[in-house]
Amino acid sequence: MPLPPAGYQAPPKPGVIPLRPLGLGEILDGAFQACRRNPLATFGTAILLQAVVALVTVLLFGNLLSSFEVFDSPNPSTDSLIGAFASLGVFASVAGVVTAVALLVLQGILVIPIARAVINQKTGFGQAWRLARGRILPLLGFGLLSFGLGTVGLALLVGISALAIAGLQEYSALLIIPLAIGAVVLMIWVSMKLVVAPAALMLEGTGPWTSIRRSWSLTRGNWWRTFGIVLLTSIIVSVIASVISTPLTFAVSLFLGFSTDASTAPDALDSLPVIAATQAITALFTAIGYAFQAGVTSLLYVDLRIRREGFDVVLMREHERAGTVPSDILPGGTGAFGHQPGGPA
Repeated sequence: MPLPPAGYQAPPKPGVIPLRPLGLGEILDGAFQACRRNPLATFGTAILLQAVVALVTVLLFGNLLSSFEVFDSPNPSTDSLIGAFASLGVFASVAGVVTAVALLVLQGILVIPIARAVINQKTGFGQAWRLARGRILPLLGFGLLSFGLGTVGLALLVGISALAIAGLQEYSALLIIPLAIGAVVLMIWVSMKLVVAPAALMLEGTGPWTSIRRSWSLTRGNWWRTFGIVLLTSIIVSVIASVISTPLTFAVSLFLGFSTDASTAPDALDSLPVIAATQAITALFTAIGYAFQAGVTSLLYVDLRIRREGFDVVLMREHERAGTVPSDILPGGTGAFGHQPGGPA
């Protein structure tokens, strides 16, 4: 291993990462270390939000199972069938909205303890929520804006497809298939361009639209690197969560299945204990995975600002000013020693 040149001085590392452009391993390790140092603010917040999602899912699924009992009758009425499919639509819509909101809020709140860990500041559960509460509404506004833009894009895709079917008929697939593939590619590209927008919104105090522009600017020239890190993190989290949670879920389902009275007729609602238990296990490991992913995204934001704006100098100054005394400092723009983008470093 070659020795560093004479006079070389290692970059400072006040917190979980060295203050210089980061490598993949440093981002992954820094996210894990930040979560480990602030377990209640990171894992606790993630588990709380996932518990809400799991509870809503179980309650909605219980109602859905009751509605689907109509299929057990020999001659179900049309109104009963419509009601069953309406319940399915409500379940999918409400569960999807609750999950999306929980993930967005989680990603936004966890930016705070992760960023503070960069300058060696610990964050408690209540402190994280207190520092984030003033930014929750703008964060939800960002979510609504993103949803609106996505809805407009989907409407355009559906409209063009309908016109193609009407005009080209049997040849419409020649236009619709490439169009659908292009739409998926565009969605992935835009998602990566906006991946650090919640971090910018939470730390810099920007509005929804400004945070989109900030993310767009920060990821310029780093799209493939950002995509690779996000994709690799998602794969790692999915594999680990599946390997751990699948055997536990199977064991719980088997245990509860043997615990039920086999002499009674099976009823849809009898499966609710199994559903609740499996949802609890899934929510636990999903929450841990989401916390780690949010940590990676937060450090990716810090890394991009270091590369484009010399943010490492600002972070070092904020660490020195904060000292070892616990404070409410938010690195990035809204804290007592925060750096406004474009301002003097």
